[in-house]
Amino acid sequence: MKLYPLKFQPILKNIIWGGSEISKFKNLDKETPGIGESWEISAVEDNVSIIENGDFAGTPLDVLIKKAEAKLVGKKVFDKFGDKFPLLIKFIDARDDLSIQVHPDDKLAKERHNSFGKTEMWYVVKAAPKAFIFSGFKDKITPEEYVEKVANNTFTDALQKHFVKEGDVYFIPAGRVHAIGSGCFVAEIQQTSNITYRIYDYNRKDANGNSRELHTELAKDAIDYTVYDSYKTDYESKHNQTNELVSCEYFTTNLLEIDKAIEKDISNIDSFIIYMCLEGTCILKDNKQNKITLSKGETTLIPADTQNIVITPSGEAKLLETFVK
Repeated sequence: MKLYPLKFQPILKNIIWGGSEISKFKNLDKETPGIGESWEISAVEDNVSIIENGDFAGTPLDVLIKKAEAKLVGKKVFDKFGDKFPLLIKFIDARDDLSIQVHPDDKLAKERHNSFGKTEMWYVVKAAPKAFIFSGFKDKITPEEYVEKVANNTFTDALQKHFVKEGDVYFIPAGRVHAIGSGCFVAEIQQTSNITYRIYDYNRKDANGNSRELHTELAKDAIDYTVYDSYKTDYESKHNQTNELVSCEYFTTNLLEIDKAIEKDISNIDSFIIYMCLEGTCILKDNKQNKITLSKGETTLIPADTQNIVITPSGEAKLLETFVK
C-alpha cells in the first residue's frame, strides 16, 4: 500500500453563533455565513473525514486506518488507539460568545460516557478588536459556590478574561473552564471526543424560545478549581525553524513561519503529522516523491511511514504542525 499526503473534505458546521470567515479563509466556492466550525480531520462517530485526493479519494479516514494501520498513524499510536484516530482538528469562527463549558478528563469520560476526555489548545488566527476568551479562574471558589454562581448569573465574575490577538496560544487541559468570545477565529487541536459540559449560556434562547441544556451537576465534579498564575502559553517564534507551542501526552503542536524551503527529518517521530496552513501557500514533497500544494485554510495529514519532507513556501507561509509523541 502506497501512502501519500492526504487532504480531506472539510465538515462544515452551521451553528447559531457561527460567523462568515471560514468560507473566505478556506477560499470555498461559495461564501456561506453561519459556519461556526470546519472540522478539518475528524474520526468522531457520524463525523468521519473523507479523503478528497489521490487513489484513496472517497475513503473514510477510519477505513484507511483499518487497512494501513501503523503505516498511516505510527506503531505507538496504533498500539494505543487501534483504528481510533486520536485527534480532532478544527477551525472555529465565533460571531457571538460561545457558551462557557468544561470537558471531563479521560478517567471521568470513560466512566460516564465510555469516551476519551478532551484536552485541547487554541491558536488565535485572527481576532477582532476587544475579542476575548475565558480560560480558568481568577478567584478561588468551591464547588458549592460554583453552583450558586451559575444559578444567580454571576459565574463569569470568577473567570479569568483574556483579550486576545493573532498568534496567542492557550492550552486548555481537561477540567479547565473556558469559552471563546465573539470575534475570535481560532485553530483548535483536541483529543477525539465530543463530550462537552455546558455550564453557562448567558440565559440565551434558541429559535423556539427554549434555553439550551446546562450540565451544572455533571460539570461540578469535572472542573479543576485551582487558580493558576498564568493561563496563556508563551513561546518564541524564530523564522524557518520549528517552534514548539504545546507538548502534552495527547499531542505536540509546533509553529512554522517560513520564507524559504526547509527540510525535516521525521523518521523518528513514529506518528502521523498534520499541517494546517494559516497563511500563504507552500508545496510539501516527501521522500517517496509525493507532492502536495497546501494553501491558507487547508490541512493535510502526512503518513507515519514518511521519512523526510521538504516544505517550500511561495513567498511566506505559516503552518501549525501537530503529531503524537
